[in-house]
Amino acid sequence: MGNEQQQSPSVAKFINSHLQLSHVFHFLFFVIGLSVGITIASHLKCFFNSRATMVSLTLSPPPEVLLLEPPPPPLIKPFFPPPASPPTLLPDIRPPIMHKMDDDELLSRASMIRRIQNFRHGQHVPKVAFMFLTKGPIPLAPLWEKFFRGHEGFYTIYVHHLPSYNESMPDGSVFHERRIPSKPVEWGRPSMIDAERRLLANALLDASNERFVLLSETCIPIFNFTTVYNYLINANESFVASYDDPRKVGRGRYNPKMFPTITVSDWRKGSQWFEVNRKLAIEIVSDTKYYPIFREYCSPPCYMDEHYIPTLVNIRCQDQNSNRSITWVDWSKAGPHPGKFVKQAISEEFLDQIRFGRNCSYNGNTSSVCFLFARKFLPNTLQPLLQLAPTSLHF
Repeated sequence: MGNEQQQSPSVAKFINSHLQLSHVFHFLFFVIGLSVGITIASHLKCFFNSRATMVSLTLSPPPEVLLLEPPPPPLIKPFFPPPASPPTLLPDIRPPIMHKMDDDELLSRASMIRRIQNFRHGQHVPKVAFMFLTKGPIPLAPLWEKFFRGHEGFYTIYVHHLPSYNESMPDGSVFHERRIPSKPVEWGRPSMIDAERRLLANALLDASNERFVLLSETCIPIFNFTTVYNYLINANESFVASYDDPRKVGRGRYNPKMFPTITVSDWRKGSQWFEVNRKLAIEIVSDTKYYPIFREYCSPPCYMDEHYIPTLVNIRCQDQNSNRSITWVDWSKAGPHPGKFVKQAISEEFLDQIRFGRNCSYNGNTSSVCFLFARKFLPNTLQPLLQLAPTSLHF
């Protein structure tokens, strides 16, 4: 008994120590298990939240999800052009033909207006600007009326009269109220180019004009409107006669004082009656480098209307020009002016000879249609031309 009593304190101490270690191990296991549980639960929560977010975004995100992040930028609805269909004309809204701008303001404003690109597909109809440079009346106007009839919305008309001409065209005429503000013009003088630039600038104010043709009161169309329109709108190049003439009437008119801005190798000659696309029209009205030199150093016997635009085109954009005019004239007779035509000369054979008398290049292909207009036709040619219009000219 005494021996057992002596061992009991040691046994009790051992037992207490064992119990304490057991509690420690239980506590450690609890802590470890709790940590592992929290970690697994956290991962499971992230997993399920991620899945729930993906599903909710795939369907329709609830408001509370969107509030967790900064609001997204506003959506821009994409524009899908409607199916291709025949062009639908927009309302014929044109800039006012009369204005109070001086030439500097007019040229500046016109040079800044580019072609409008944001017309709805299928509604933008490119137009041809027909620009008439005349002294007074247009005696062949009834032929042009017949030419334009039924094609409203595909063309615009601009007329530059001498300021002293006060008559107006009647209501219903395609020329009614198509007169632009004008200034006096002298043949062979810089004022002729001023008038041409004035016409171009007014036409450029209408952003739907894409082709620009210069005509006189003695010009006539030698094809119907549809042929002329398609020929011009589909052309890859402009139609400006620009060639090097080594004779006295060519290079002989070059003034050495133009050097070095304009050299004799730049110098070109050509017909006054041009047709240009919008890009080249802007080049002409915005030119401030070459025009002042021509104005100062090109006076008769240097004729600015025969050299300025051909030379400018040669310097700036010769690769975009056909180097030919689409207005036919008769230079078979000697003299500074082309031949004139009276009513006795008008016949179907005569017109066909002008229309199909030669071949030329059009968009890289050989074409028998080289001229769309002809001049100089006197007023008494109107009646025979009107008689031939339905059968020979097809309008």
